[in-house]
Formats: sequence, C-alpha cells, structure tokens
Amino acid sequence: MRTSGTITPSSRFLASKMLNKIDFSTADLIVELGPGNGKITKRILSKLQPNAKLVCFEINDHFYNELKKLNNPQLIVLKKSAENVKEELEKLGYTKSCHIVSSLPLTNIPDPVSQNILQNSYACLEKHGTFVQFQYTPTYFKKLKQVFKESISLDFEMLNVPPAFIYRCKKVN
Repeated sequence: MRTSGTITPSSRFLASKMLNKIDFSTADLIVELGPGNGKITKRILSKLQPNAKLVCFEINDHFYNELKKLNNPQLIVLKKSAENVKEELEKLGYTKSCHIVSSLPLTNIPDPVSQNILQNSYACLEKHGTFVQFQYTPTYFKKLKQVFKESISLDFEMLNVPPAFIYRCKKVN
C-alpha cells in the first residue's frame, strides 16, 4: 500500500485553506492523519494555543522521523495507523478531538481500511468537531457522506500541484 498520495508536498495555499475555518482559540486537541512532510503540521503548531496538543498519525518511516525532529512539546507523533485513531487517543487519555485534519490518500487505501479510518475519526470527534480532508478528485464525497451524514462542504484549491479538493465535514450530534 502506498503511504504517499503525491510526489510534491502540499502548498502553503492548500494548508491555509484547510485550516482557515478552525477556531484555534478553543481547540485543545487536534489530530492530524497522514501529515507527511509536516507542511500542515507546522502551520497547525504555529496556531495552537499554549495548552493545546496536536497528535499526528504517520506510518511512513521517513516522514515519521522528520516529524519527530520538530521536537515541539505540543506535538505527539505516533507511528500508528490512522485506522486506530480512537484507540490510540484513549491510550493518551483523550476521549474527544476538536478537529481532525487529514492528508491521507484515501483513494489509495483499501476500502475496508479507509472506512474504518472514517468511522473511528467520526467516533472520536466532539460534537460540532470537524474532519477536514483533501483529495485530488471530488469522487470521495459519497464515502464521506455515508459517515458524516449531517454536514459536508466541498472547496477547491487551485494553487496546489495538483489542484486539490477540500472536504469539510462537521459532526452535528
């Protein structure tokens, strides 16, 4: 299974658009799935309140080692599959996350695994929490709608190589 969905890192424009609707003043725990080279991770860390935490799930050895080098006390980097997000957060003493930001190449991940990732992400989001995901095609809308029935919006970032679709899903219940 491929652990990267592209050959170029996410642009600062994509990172900015993915995070622009997150209220960092109230977020005490943010989860990032598939942070890759850390472009979005660094942006999140720069916006976090002093007592907030960012938990990253990265299974690629190279990216995991690069993220560990960030050496930020607000950052927890786990070499665990995003499929286990709920279980791993509970091990860390967290019951709910305010927001989940995902750069996982969901279309490259086997369907049963991607469905587990989405279901477990939904389960560990607090009420009104958001799941933000980017993909290079708009074809993932139906799969996200199966999990996040209440509220999904689709955005687009042209200034990324390749251009990217941003899904913003909200847990209403």
